[in-house]
Amino acid sequence: MTDEDLIQKKLAFIETCLSELRSLARADRIASDVKERRFVEHTLQICIQAVQDIASHIVSDERLGEPSGNAALFTLLVQAGWITEQTARYLRSAVGFRNVLVHGYTVVNPDIVREVLEKHLGDIEQFAAVVRARITGQ
Repeated sequence: MTDEDLIQKKLAFIETCLSELRSLARADRIASDVKERRFVEHTLQICIQAVQDIASHIVSDERLGEPSGNAALFTLLVQAGWITEQTARYLRSAVGFRNVLVHGYTVVNPDIVREVLEKHLGDIEQFAAVVRARITGQ
């Protein structure tokens, strides 16, 4: 059985990150201000990590299968009816983006950081809402 308290704490953390990004981040300064870019990158990184942690916890506790990697967590959630394929597609990309941020595989393009900030916070928010509704039965 999924640990609702743990999931609720992670969801609250995600919502805090999203709120901070929406209220504090200045997308127009990401390319020119290293502090701004690093704030946005780090906040996205820890937010996406929390999404991944939730997915991993659900997959494990609900015994949904053995994922071949972090991106596969979302495939298992789709198969179990937790999320849609569209949401999974974005979250797989988000995990890849997080890996670039964490492991420094390449220089992070500030335009991509800005795009994630401006266009994809709602995707993370949707994941959080779906998970919250599922675990609370609403």
